[in-house]
Formats: sequence, C-alpha cells, structure tokens
Amino acid sequence: MVDSGPLYAYVDEDDRHHHACLDLLATYQGPLVVPTLVVTEVAYLIETRLGPVAEVRFLGDLAAGAFTTDPVASSDWLRIAELVWEYRDLPLGTVDASVVTTGERLRIREVATLDRRHFSVVRPTHTSTFELLP
Repeated sequence: MVDSGPLYAYVDEDDRHHHACLDLLATYQGPLVVPTLVVTEVAYLIETRLGPVAEVRFLGDLAAGAFTTDPVASSDWLRIAELVWEYRDLPLGTVDASVVTTGERLRIREVATLDRRHFSVVRPTHTSTFELLP
C-alpha cells in the first residue's frame, strides 16, 4: 500500500526522497494499492507545489494503471474515526487513518511511507506493526 509521501516524492524530482521512492514504486513486486483519500491529498500537494503539468503526469500514471486505487468503503468511516480519535495526540488525521483502515480491510502489511512517526506508532488490528518501505 502507498501513502502520500512516496507518491509526491516520485513526482517531485527535487524531493530528497525522489530516487528512493521512484525506485521502490518502479520495482515493487505486487499491486501498489493507493486509498482514494491519498490520491486526493497527493493531487492537491502536486497541484499547489508543482503545478498542473506535474499533476497531469500523476493523473496519467493513475489512468495507465500504475497504481490500484481503493475507495473508502462505507464501513471504513467508523474505523477511520476511531483511529483519528485514538491517535489524536499524534495527530493521525483522516488520510493516514484511511491508509491504516485500508490495510486492515485488505490485510496488507507493507506500507510505502515517509511518515515513520505515525505509521511506526499505530497498531493495526491484523498485524502487530506495518512493515515500512522504503
């Protein structure tokens, strides 16, 4: 599963994590699942920081099937709210909580993220911890 940080970094060639994230996303064996709330966050960040050319390139990668988007299921919203409340001191936030919830629902253990602070603290229900990449 992919969080916002690696998606933004692979688009932004000036990001210090660009090469590591580009390499991970290009070589990862298996589907790269991206929760739709992550897509929204990344598109906003790209549009406001890098402009429409970079945003269109990102959208083109989505359209080409580089990533598997996963919508928020109606049953996910309550779990997202529980996580936001439980980890309010971080604060976790809705987008990161949606990554955790998607991982729980799909039983995904690996998360591509640059947000080690949040994802090393959160305890998902299906595994003791997430394996954080890169």
